[in-house]
Amino acid sequence: MKIAALGDSAVMVTLGDAPDAATVAAGCALVAALEARPMPGLIECAQANAGVTVFYDPARVSKRGGNTPFDRVCRWIEDRAPAPGQAAPQAGRQVTVPVCYGGEFGLDLEMVGAAHGLTADEVVALHSGAEYFVSAIGFIPGFPYLRGLPESLHTVRRKTPRTRVPAGSVAIGNSQTGIYPFETPGGWNLIGCTPWRLFNAYSSAPSLLQVGDRVHFKPITPEEYGASRSS
Repeated sequence: MKIAALGDSAVMVTLGDAPDAATVAAGCALVAALEARPMPGLIECAQANAGVTVFYDPARVSKRGGNTPFDRVCRWIEDRAPAPGQAAPQAGRQVTVPVCYGGEFGLDLEMVGAAHGLTADEVVALHSGAEYFVSAIGFIPGFPYLRGLPESLHTVRRKTPRTRVPAGSVAIGNSQTGIYPFETPGGWNLIGCTPWRLFNAYSSAPSLLQVGDRVHFKPITPEEYGASRSS
């Protein structure tokens, strides 16, 4: 575990060299430990890929445990962090996301297949046959970065991003797959679309998917997509 300042009101905790399942699980365990016994001045623990960023209010941090607010926050993190090997990797929730692949729902499906010498059906089979885990949530609220994409589907991003990507679009960007929660510009390759709503600001848990969740994709027909959207 490495701790470094991120400006004057945040601490970045690095837990590994790569955002693999074990590192993400360690981040989940650290966030749970910190939030179970929050220190005065704690604003948020944000997890992403290979670490956790702790945001705090320097003026409200307890004066015990160090000479500066940064020192005191570092001591608090070190005191509450699970010991190495103490927290076994946690699978998170198992979530199966319905996806309508290809056609108007996935404009780049054929292109992705052609880039790898695969048919559209083979791309769908490979993509929906894998298990993914959520390594981070960003670049917009609710966007899940999903690790576990078969290497045979790794596809570089588009040279020219689209100005409009429909909400629910399932896409491939390099070695990851993801789901766009909102209509937004984007440069990932679109292979399908889910009728599910990925983000709800009025919910107690706004993001449908959480870091550490295990995700599978289930192919559905356009008719099933339409029925899910209208229900």
